[in-house]
Amino acid sequence: MTVGTTAAGHASYDVMQAIDEGKFTPLQRMIYVLAALALVLDGFDGQMIGYAIPAIMKEWGVTRAAFSVAVASGLVGMAVGSVVAGLIADRVGRKPVLIGSIFLFGSATFLIGYATDVTSIAMIRFFAGLGIGAALPAATTLTAEFTPTRFRTIAVTTAIVCYPLGGMLAGLVAGQVLPTQGWRVFFFIGGAMPIAYAVVLIFLLRESPKYLARQSTRWEELRGLMARMAHEVAHVKEFTDGVITSVRRGSIGEVFRDGRASDSIWLWICFFMTLLSIYSAFSWLPTMLTTEGLSPALAGMGLTAYNFGGVIGAIICALAVTRYGSRKPMIFYAAMSAASALLLNVVSVTSDTQTFLLGLGLHGLFITAVQCSLYALCAHLYPTVIRVTGTASALAFGRLGAILSAFAGAAMITAGGASAYLNLLGGSMVITVLGLVMIRNHIKPAVKAE
Repeated sequence: MTVGTTAAGHASYDVMQAIDEGKFTPLQRMIYVLAALALVLDGFDGQMIGYAIPAIMKEWGVTRAAFSVAVASGLVGMAVGSVVAGLIADRVGRKPVLIGSIFLFGSATFLIGYATDVTSIAMIRFFAGLGIGAALPAATTLTAEFTPTRFRTIAVTTAIVCYPLGGMLAGLVAGQVLPTQGWRVFFFIGGAMPIAYAVVLIFLLRESPKYLARQSTRWEELRGLMARMAHEVAHVKEFTDGVITSVRRGSIGEVFRDGRASDSIWLWICFFMTLLSIYSAFSWLPTMLTTEGLSPALAGMGLTAYNFGGVIGAIICALAVTRYGSRKPMIFYAAMSAASALLLNVVSVTSDTQTFLLGLGLHGLFITAVQCSLYALCAHLYPTVIRVTGTASALAFGRLGAILSAFAGAAMITAGGASAYLNLLGGSMVITVLGLVMIRNHIKPAVKAE
């Protein structure tokens, strides 16, 4: 079943096929949980700035425009980190990249607690962004490469949903810490947790078997790993991951070869527009709500509701993608995310606050479902040897949309208040719908609909 032939004609053991068709063992489930927890911390630190901006603006007397640079610097760091993660992880492995990225964003987040002005926050946020951006593709790829095919979509999607879950937890902590301890303690807490977790991962995390299959010097390590996953490999002499070896590891150009060009371009557009909308919320939603007259506590609840809806939506969408494939569910969720944002224009923020917060939760449900499913779509589109690079490059282009949100979000709030801001959130998702329609190689149903 798992025996193949190498380019030289020798019999080999196909690690990819073995994992795809094998059991989901306790070790594999542990790796999934470790990667998911890493993304919880990634989301926690990634969204902290959005909760803290109103408090810092009030304490220092700075404007939204002044903070746009600080927000943008973190997002630039995320874009760079995404690219670097892909190029390095396809060469040196997923484990060192994930651990290093977590330690980096944790240390930088901790240092923000000592910042004395917006410029210093901007500088530190760049380095935090490097780690935050690198962690996402490394964690999702590690999850995909330890998970059998029949569980892969749900595993990747529920791992990604841990990012908004982390943002929701950041909101809950912010509600307790910011009013009593201040924003500096908030960042100290957000930095200390990932630093400690990076140390834990050094001992518990394992390298991707699909990556190890391409490193002949590490085949004994791979042999032991496969044995722990209930595979008989004691007498195997040669391993392969089932991918044609002529594809260059870590080459961005490979993302556009072998018929992948059109789908890759549309995938990049989907990431760009989705992250433009999402990071406009992550960075500016509490600020928009306080500008409209809500208290800081209620404004923070708006982003918490957005993230809570996202957690639910991504899980529901993952189940739908598993059953029906990715095309119809993703297009539906993207269309509903656009509609839910645009329809909030008819709801008053101040006189009907509960309905408005509910609407934000629904919008978060729909758009986060799309974002999480995009990572699963990446894992489907690209072969193992360029999977991190493919995911990271798409995410890096998407980060350009996130960077734009640092300025567009503030500009929309200043120019047209809630209405212009909501049009930004919804309008970008209209384009995402088009992109998803144009992608040809969607995920096929794992379970046939009756």
